Amino acid sequence: MALKQPKKGHLLIAEPSIIGDLSFNRAVILLADHNALGSVGFILNKPLNYILKDLVEGTNSEFPIYNGGPVEQDNLYFIHKSPELIPDSVEIANGIFWGGDFEIVLNLINDQKITNEDIKFFLGYSGWDENQLDSELRSNAWLVSNNTYKNKIISKGETTFWKEKMLELGGEYSIWSNAPENPSYN
Repeated sequence: MALKQPKKGHLLIAEPSIIGDLSFNRAVILLADHNALGSVGFILNKPLNYILKDLVEGTNSEFPIYNGGPVEQDNLYFIHKSPELIPDSVEIANGIFWGGDFEIVLNLINDQKITNEDIKFFLGYSGWDENQLDSELRSNAWLVSNNTYKNKIISKGETTFWKEKMLELGGEYSIWSNAPENPSYN
């Protein structure tokens, strides 16, 4: 069910009307922060053609990298569910944490103490200035949803996640779930 107001930990689901925007077309975003000054989130379902060892020296990890959003795409971000292992993490909600000591993360990965079920990496993030997200919500660019997956959301990364959310919403959204990504292909 779609909610009216976003909160930290909620999901933003791109409305089917977002067409042609490479970052946000069919995106499902986890809101990592939302307050009066703005919002930050990470796109969960847009894998890139990179793995961690392509971007970070000192690891042979093949953890996938996701497009977190169009802001600061030269920076690597991560969410995880292991705060007891990763110091300086900030809780988002539902047992999901953002950031922490990256050197410790690399050691944990190299020692195989965390898996890609525990952590997810992003190039860039999605960001909104003060009132910008509210404006986009009023223009029906996004649907707001509870994160019913809690910290299992970290393993939700397949490109079909948006379609799954459309089917969950039901009604007219069910029809959109099978529409081609580019309407001119129809």
